[in-house]
Order: sequence, then C-alpha cells, then structure tokens
Amino acid sequence: MKVKEIPKSERPREKLITKEAKELSTSELLAILISSGTKEKSVIELSFELLNKVGKISNLEYVTLEELKKIKGIGEAKAANILAAIELGKRIFLYKEDKIKLDTPEKIFLYSRYLFHGKKQEHFYCFYVDAKKNLIHSKLLFKGTMNRSAVHPREILKEAYKMSASAIICVHNHPSGNVLPSQKDIEFTKDLVEIGRFQGIPVLDHLIVSEHKYYSFGKNNSKEN
Repeated sequence: MKVKEIPKSERPREKLITKEAKELSTSELLAILISSGTKEKSVIELSFELLNKVGKISNLEYVTLEELKKIKGIGEAKAANILAAIELGKRIFLYKEDKIKLDTPEKIFLYSRYLFHGKKQEHFYCFYVDAKKNLIHSKLLFKGTMNRSAVHPREILKEAYKMSASAIICVHNHPSGNVLPSQKDIEFTKDLVEIGRFQGIPVLDHLIVSEHKYYSFGKNNSKEN
C-alpha cells in the first residue's frame, strides 16, 4: 500500500505530529526516517524490509551503512538519516544522567562498547574519573596495534593531570573478537598500573572488548589474588 492510499490521520508523519512518538510502531518510526519509497515499494514496505533484515530492533544498534545500502530503495542519504538517529539514541542513553558512574566492569563495558562498533583496528580509550568513580572525561589516545611505542604511560598520566582525575580506566578493542589479553597487553597493563600507583593516580581497570564481551584485568587479577 502506498502512503497516499493510507488515511491521512494514519500516515506515520501525521501520526507523530498529532500523537506522541511513543504511540508509533517501530516500522512507522523507521518510515519517517526513510522518508520516501520507490516505484516498486512504499516507504512502509521499505521499513518492514529493514526490520526483517536486522531480525530484531536491538540489532539496529549494529547495522552499518553498507548493510543499509544493500536494501533496494535505501541509498546513502537515507542510510545516513537512519544511522544518525541511532547514534543520537545511543548518546541520549549514555548521557541521560548528569553523572556516569563507572564502578564495575559491566558498567564500563556497556558505556564504552558503542565506541568500537565496526572498528577494524585497535582503538585505545582512557576514561578519567573522580574519587567516586564518576566520569570526568574520555579520550581516544591511539589507533593501531597495542604496544608501548604506540602509547606511552606518560601520555595517559598527562591527561589525568590536566583533568584533575583521581583515577584512570583504560579500554581497548580486539577486532578479532577474541578478548583474551596478548602478552603485550599484559606487559603494558602491568607497567601502566605500576606507574599510576607511583604517580598517585591509580589505574582502576583495563578492559579488552569486542561487540558482545569483554575481559577485565581488574576483575581477573582480583580472582587470582
């Protein structure tokens, strides 16, 4: 059914204007983002095709530009609209509280995992926190293979001093999906923890993450002790 054939009061955009957005179905919200259909498919049909492709709404979090463009009728501009809306939703979720407390590995993982979605190389972030483990600032310090020459502990500590941080949390990804630490990861983390302790700015944890799981040095070290 073409949108023009739908009673005006039941068209997605008109429904959003006259009612609350929460009353619209997921396919209707997507139809508004997609905006228009093609000669062969209505915008409603395109939205249903997209939902069928991802399987369930939570999978929209991981959809990519190329995957969206594979759906006939969704070009680069429409795909960009959808990705922008998804990213805004993520940011609203992440920043809905005045203070973001990173006091468990699970919270660190949930907060950080979207930063690494679709990344094909390693990215290393530091989260600088106050004495109550509330986030002060986050910073991407490097991209590439994890080693001492790529990012030196002094760079990490320098940012901590600038932010007047009480402690540091490090997170980096393994694009392979295997979150077990390499020997370089272990050596780097050991050095960083020792330097942080010496400088009076402790490294609370270092997480290695993939899209769906993580390894916490802090959690695993506490089990060993």
